[in-house]
This record gives sequence, structure tokens and C-alpha cells, in this order.
Amino acid sequence: METKADALEQSFEAIEGMGVPAARPMLSGARAPGISGAVFEGFLRSGDGALEMKAMSGATDGAGGYAIPREIDALVDTTLASISPIRAIANVVTVGSAGYRKLVASGGTPSGWAAETGARTETATAAFNEIAPPMGDLYANPAASQAMLDDAAFDVEAWLADEIAREFARAEGAAFVSGNGTNKPKGFLSYATAATGDGARAFGTLQHVASGAAGAFAADPEEKLIDLVQALRPPYRQGAVFVMNSATLARIRKFKTTDGVALWQPALSAAQPATLLGYPVVEAEDMPDVAANSLSIAFGNFKAGYLIAERGETQILRDPYSNKPFVHFYATKRIGGAVTNSEAIKVMKFAAA
Repeated sequence: METKADALEQSFEAIEGMGVPAARPMLSGARAPGISGAVFEGFLRSGDGALEMKAMSGATDGAGGYAIPREIDALVDTTLASISPIRAIANVVTVGSAGYRKLVASGGTPSGWAAETGARTETATAAFNEIAPPMGDLYANPAASQAMLDDAAFDVEAWLADEIAREFARAEGAAFVSGNGTNKPKGFLSYATAATGDGARAFGTLQHVASGAAGAFAADPEEKLIDLVQALRPPYRQGAVFVMNSATLARIRKFKTTDGVALWQPALSAAQPATLLGYPVVEAEDMPDVAANSLSIAFGNFKAGYLIAERGETQILRDPYSNKPFVHFYATKRIGGAVTNSEAIKVMKFAAA
């Protein structure tokens, strides 16, 4: 043990004789003495020196780009789908089941005149018509992996909910216009039409006004539009609107009267809609383009003429169990629609007669 201790002391003395400083951390701001300090000072003053330099840049993945986190905008932009505005102008009711029925009286109750002491005969009564809006379940069932939900830079669940709401609005809007009534609403353009007036036309049949030419407007389009307006009886004109798509409206905006006044009048403010012959114009992209025998323009009081029946709001079920490791978002909405008053809606048929 004595020999080992002497040898250890000799090694410490040898290191001290070489002038090697103790290996301890330098104080903040201190600089190593000797040649290394001079080299560092030269680099600071003039950029010269024997230091080995490495370049790190985010432009190259291997030189540091992998270390830079990718930042993704938390808001995912999407292309906006055209959503039909029929819901905004129709009569919307909330129902408790799919067995919803509505009674509509047609014909009125006739009256008569009589002398003071004259006999009073029995008068007729109104006819009741039962309306049962066809209903169906609108559903969506997208899935996302749990890893996607955990690691995505944006809120995937909120994005999916917004996408479902947009798709539901688009699908129901198309059904309100042209749905066939099979497990979905029946659109107002799916009903039969006739050229006869309200008194001679069967209940449930819409009246059409011919444009005067097959697949086009006649030489006097403003007169045909006036005929369409006047075909709707005065009680329904309060709150009536035109409904057409953008392509049809583009044609009408170019029409002028003989004295050069445009039939279409722009809105005076953002809160007011544009008008045609004094009535608001609603753009619904689900309306058909102008073609032979197409029903491309509708005019009427949709609050009185079309009913939308829905059972509550959209229901969304988050299901992380059925298909692990995927999470399903099962959304459903029960909704129906039908024409309740065929006298309150008129359509223009692009035909010669």
C-alpha cells in the first residue's frame, strides 16, 4: 500500500510540473490562456483562424432541416359547395316521429245570399287533403385513425363535424328541389304540372307557364315573366320570391324593357336581396339550367307552399370501439319535405306551349 501511494503522488507531481491547469470549469466570460485563446480572439476580430466550421441550414434536411418542426395552419381551407337556400324560404317544422301528417283545406266554404225571411239551404264545405311528407335518414360515417386524431396539427374532429354539416346542407337542398320522395324528401320540381289555373287543376299539381320557345325565352321574355307573376293569386304574392340558378339569372339580368330599363334591379344594401319585377331573387344552384321542357324558374310563396319536416338536430355518434384503431363519426339526420299547397308555387316551363 505504501508503494502504491508513492506512485500516485509521483504522477500528480509530474502533471503539476508540466504546467497543465486543473480541469475545472472556467468562470463565465473567462478565456483559456495560451495559443487557443489567441486563435479565438483572432477569429472574433477578423474572422481568421484555424477553427473548424460547420454550416447548419433548414434548406437541407440532413444539415438541420429535420430539426425544424413543420408548422401547419390550424384552419383547413375547403372549397365551398353551393348550398341550396330552400330551407331559408320554406316552412320548417320539428316533428317527433316519421309519422307526421298535415291537413290542408282546399276549395273554401261557399256562402250564399237570402232574403230576410227566405230559406237557407245547406252550403258545401271545404275539402281536406292529407299531406304526408316523405322522410328519410340522411347519414354519414367517416372514420379517422386514433393516431391521426392524436398527432394532427389541426382539430380533426371539429373539421369532420364541419364537413358533415356542409354535406348534409348540400344533400338536403338538392332533395328539396328535385328529390324523388323515395327515402328522401320530395322536391317541388318532382310534382306534376299543368297549364290550367287554380280552379280547374287537381290538388297537388303545380301550374306551369310556358316561356314561348323550346329551351329558350320567347321574343318578349319580360311579358312571360309578368305572366308567371300574375299566375300567382294576390294572397300568395305577399312574401313570394323567384328561385333559379346562376346561369338562368345571368340571362335574365341582360333583359331590358323597350325603354331600356333593366328588369333585374340590384340590391341597395347587403341586407336586401336583388329584385326581379319587384320580387326578391333567390339563387339555388340545384335548379336546372334552361333546356327544352325544363322547369328552370319557380315563383311563389314557399312558406305557404313547401313544408320541411325534421326530427331534431343532426346527431353525431363518436364510435372508437367498432373498428379499432379507427374512430368512426356516425352522423344522422331524419328529414322530409313535400309541397303542401300547390297553388302557392308556379313554375316556368321552357316550351312553346
